[in-house]
Amino acid sequence: MSERKAAGISFDLDNLWSYLKTHGDPGWDTYPSYLDRLLPDVLDLFGRRGLRVSFFIVGRDAALEKNRAVLKLIAEAGHEAGNHSFDHEPWLHRKTKPEIEAEIGRAETAITEATGLRPRGFRGPGFSWSPDLIEVLAARGYLYDASTFPTFIGPLGRLYYFAQSSLSERQREERRKLFGGAAEGLRPVRPYFWRLRGGTTLLEIPVTTLPLLKTPFHLSYLLYLGAISPAAMRTYLRTALAACRTSRTGVSFLLHPLDFLAAADAPGLGFFPAMKLDRRKKRALVLDALDIFSEYFDILPLGAYAERCFDAPAALPRKALR
Repeated sequence: MSERKAAGISFDLDNLWSYLKTHGDPGWDTYPSYLDRLLPDVLDLFGRRGLRVSFFIVGRDAALEKNRAVLKLIAEAGHEAGNHSFDHEPWLHRKTKPEIEAEIGRAETAITEATGLRPRGFRGPGFSWSPDLIEVLAARGYLYDASTFPTFIGPLGRLYYFAQSSLSERQREERRKLFGGAAEGLRPVRPYFWRLRGGTTLLEIPVTTLPLLKTPFHLSYLLYLGAISPAAMRTYLRTALAACRTSRTGVSFLLHPLDFLAAADAPGLGFFPAMKLDRRKKRALVLDALDIFSEYFDILPLGAYAERCFDAPAALPRKALR
């Protein structure tokens, strides 16, 4: 096997209420949570595998006293805390720059107070981002953004989501760019620098998709395939990772809570792909995916992976922001 390269791994810590909110379901504003059941189990799994991960935390969860103790476990286990916005609204790109500034700042304060870790990275909910967002992050001294998702199939995901919901016309309008448009597939898969006004830059770490084809292979998609055929899942993942290594494409691998939960653990979310898998079978597939990943790459939290990118900044392209 050729020289091993580093890859980044992250976990979007979307809570039960945030999924219900995006889906347009009632009761989300009571902030129902599964964090106290999810996080100890996930942290134990990562500890057994020797993994350190970037957890993108929603500020609203960090601000609620009931979540503070369990979120503190992230720092105690040696993981990284990232900013996933305060209110987890996938229409973040529609907000004004002052609104974005307030959203980022409130989340940053709450996450730092809850975990003792100041976020160095950001990921937009539902992969939402805008030039104003990038400028706000750069001005606040963030090391990287990780919001772009270069795939052509975003509109298909949005159609599926709408078909499984009972959203009003206003809610559909808010979510009309959920998961992005087909043009997102034209964006780079490799990390790159946004070139901002005044000559400043901000590192962008896209959620990696298969080079050229731009099909996803983050864990939720792998589990959807694994529910049909575990062998096909393993073959697809090995193909994707080999293609990334051959093409020298840096890898950012994404996980979500529903990758570790069964339908009974997340009431109202049974419509998500792979939620019909029982927890034991899902866990076996997750471990298969992580073990295959570790065969190809040294797995780092995104902050450490970003620092590796800064070791050779001239090798990364620059993209004009506006």
